[in-house]
Amino acid sequence: MEALNIFIKSAFIDKLIFASFLGMCSFLAVSKKVSTAIGLGAAVIFVLGITVPINWVMQTFILNEGALSWLGASFETIDLSFLTFIMFIAIIAAIVQLVEMIIEKASPALYGSLGIFLPLIAVNCAILGASLFMIQRDYTIVEATAYGLGSGVGWMLAIVALAAVREKLKYSHVPDGLKGLGLTMLITGLMGIAFKSFIGIAI
Repeated sequence: MEALNIFIKSAFIDKLIFASFLGMCSFLAVSKKVSTAIGLGAAVIFVLGITVPINWVMQTFILNEGALSWLGASFETIDLSFLTFIMFIAIIAAIVQLVEMIIEKASPALYGSLGIFLPLIAVNCAILGASLFMIQRDYTIVEATAYGLGSGVGWMLAIVALAAVREKLKYSHVPDGLKGLGLTMLITGLMGIAFKSFIGIAI
């Protein structure tokens, strides 16, 4: 039940994009078309859903101080936590490379429309941030998986919603001073406030 609460909270309330402002670069750049936003959002869900639990296992059984005690008594004092960032980024980069190959084979049109922002998922601060928050909040493996999937779903909901609004704005009269990024940032702020209305939801 706690895992379900974490999933709902990360998907609707404590979104990485609105609560922590992580992943803003691709959020603003790839939110011009709904179809492209859905493709990138699905890729982010896949990457977060896999990397967060893998990084949990890596942190718990390899990187933490004393985590290697399962290898023998002589390994109990080893602390590899200084490798956390390097190992997390390496795992994220490997999964993103896998996603890139799958999308290129399955949907060349989507691969072309995503452009440079698909490989940039590897250095998307939202992906690394989710793994670091997972450690900070001391989640179990089930909770970490729920948090990774929920964060991905929340990021996808946000970028698809913004893309839908931006597509409608093409046919609207927008004052010259708000055209482009100015209005996009304003909409992003209003969306963040709207999603905060889910505060208090619990299962």
